Amino acid sequence: MIGRLRGVLVEKRPPEVLVECHGVGYEVLVPLSAFPSLPDAGKEVTLHCHFVVREDAQLLFGFHDKDDRAMFRELIKVNGVGPKLALAVLSGLPRDEFVRCIHDGDLKLLSKVPGVGKKTAERLVIEMRDRLKDWDVPSILQPVASGTTVSQSSATQEAVSALVALGYKPQDASKVISQVETGGESAEELIRLALRHMAK
Repeated sequence: MIGRLRGVLVEKRPPEVLVECHGVGYEVLVPLSAFPSLPDAGKEVTLHCHFVVREDAQLLFGFHDKDDRAMFRELIKVNGVGPKLALAVLSGLPRDEFVRCIHDGDLKLLSKVPGVGKKTAERLVIEMRDRLKDWDVPSILQPVASGTTVSQSSATQEAVSALVALGYKPQDASKVISQVETGGESAEELIRLALRHMAK
């Protein structure tokens, strides 16, 4: 079981990162909402991990802190919610906002996450409301730290690719990115802005 990785962040290709630890490169799937807080390539990063072994694949999921990992583990306990869908939920909704949705029974916002239809949203609320009753719901969500600025064309393409990987249609991803970009944003900033825009 791989519980934590600490090493050099080699690449960021949302929703995946490559972390090198003692000469071994680990491909780790990370929620898109966490990308703005990741360090630049070449710097050290620590990720709390959840390792999934299937007949056809071995998948490593990484999170900034233990609370995000704990939320991921609560999500995959829900009937019909696998690791990929759990990652999509945490990508489309930051942890604090997801907790609020569960407490408030906000099916409309939950249903906007790719792969989460009305029935799945209802199941999430029913099965997780009691489990999350002790999780704090902040009155004001703190903004996510901005990433480093990169060339706009590259940032735009990377942001669109990340949204497509999350489950959005290419045309919808391109449309929302064009709506939120003003010039000079990094890919991580564009992803964060796009997710917030689509959650409205």
